[in-house]
Amino acid sequence: MTRRLSVEWPDARPFERRDGRAIRLLAVSDEVDAALEQARNRESLGPIDLIVGCGDLSPSWLCFLGDAFRVPLVYVRGNHDRQGPWPTPADIPPPGSGMDERSLPGIPMLQLPWSGFRDGQAQRDEPGAWMQVVRAGPRLVRGLASPVLVVSHAPPRGAGDTPTDPYHLGFGAYRFLADRLRPPLWLHGHTNLAAQADWRDRLGPTRLANVTGSVLVELLPPTAAA
Repeated sequence: MTRRLSVEWPDARPFERRDGRAIRLLAVSDEVDAALEQARNRESLGPIDLIVGCGDLSPSWLCFLGDAFRVPLVYVRGNHDRQGPWPTPADIPPPGSGMDERSLPGIPMLQLPWSGFRDGQAQRDEPGAWMQVVRAGPRLVRGLASPVLVVSHAPPRGAGDTPTDPYHLGFGAYRFLADRLRPPLWLHGHTNLAAQADWRDRLGPTRLANVTGSVLVELLPPTAAA
C-alpha cells in the first residue's frame, strides 16, 4: 500500500507556474508495491509529476511505473540492482548521480547512489560516500539560494538507519551533508521497514522518508504565514 507524506516546501518559486498546486512525486525503492500493478490503485493516487527511484528496484519495474503514470523517471542505483537476472529496457534513462537541476524545475535534486561496488560485489564504502559529498560541494555552494531535495539509496547516519546492523548503518558523510545543507526533504531506501520505529524521521529541519515500497510525496507551497 502506498504511504503518503506532505512536506511544506520553503521556496514558493517552483509553484508559481502551477497556480499553487502541489508537486506530487511517487517515490519507490527496494520492494515492489504490487498494489500499483492495478490500474484502479494507481488512479486512486491522482496525478503524479515524477517517479523517483531510491534504489534496488528492477529497471523494468521503474519503466512500468513511468509508463503507467505517463510521467518522467529519475532514479539512483542501490546495492542490489547492478547485476542479476533483471533485464534492462533499452529506453530507460541513465541512473542519476550528483546534482540534477532539470527534472523538477525550481527544485534541485542531489542524487546519491550506493557508493561501493567493486569486483561484482556491493560493499559498504564510507570513503566513497565522502567522495560523493566532495564532488557535489561546489555545485551546492553555488546553488544554496534554492532548497535542495536529496535522493539517496542509503540514509544518513543516525536517521532512518539501523545502528545495530553495520551494513545498514547510515553513512557519516551523508550526516555531515545533512547537518550543513539542511535540506527540507531527504528520500532514501535501503533499511528494512521492520527494523524502524517509523518510516519517517527528522534531522533538525530535514524530513527523512524511507520510501521502501512506495510513498506518495506532496510538496506544498509555503503558507502565507511562513
